[in-house]
Amino acid sequence: MARLLVAFLAGGLFGAGLFISGMTDTTKVQGWLDVFGNWDPTLAFVMGGAMIPMAIAWLIRRRRTTSLTGLPLPPAPSKEIDGKLILGSVMFGIGWGLVGLCPGPSIASLSYGGPGLYAFLVAMIGGMLITPMLRARLDRAVPAE
Repeated sequence: MARLLVAFLAGGLFGAGLFISGMTDTTKVQGWLDVFGNWDPTLAFVMGGAMIPMAIAWLIRRRRTTSLTGLPLPPAPSKEIDGKLILGSVMFGIGWGLVGLCPGPSIASLSYGGPGLYAFLVAMIGGMLITPMLRARLDRAVPAE
């Protein structure tokens, strides 16, 4: 029960932060990406606001083996930069740039998003469903010699 409560509170805080900062507004995100036009630098503050507590969390994580709810903490992510990371990053960035939403803000804006948001969510869920098959295929691929 404690785990569900922490997840609920964290999700609510995340969603409220996205809404208050304007990150559920696609024009705000697209303005950040429009560096040669009407550039909107405010997303940098949101990113900085996310990176600072995450950096603190990673420092605390070095000294802990369990979460506040008593569950084991996952291992630190890999620092390896490989083709799959680059391909996934490019695909994520293209989707983010075309629509102006990433998964968190798209879910946070469900209540007022309209048909475009729902199409994006269907495509996002479809991508999440086919990714394991694509990843398995990439893992099996033999590099050209």
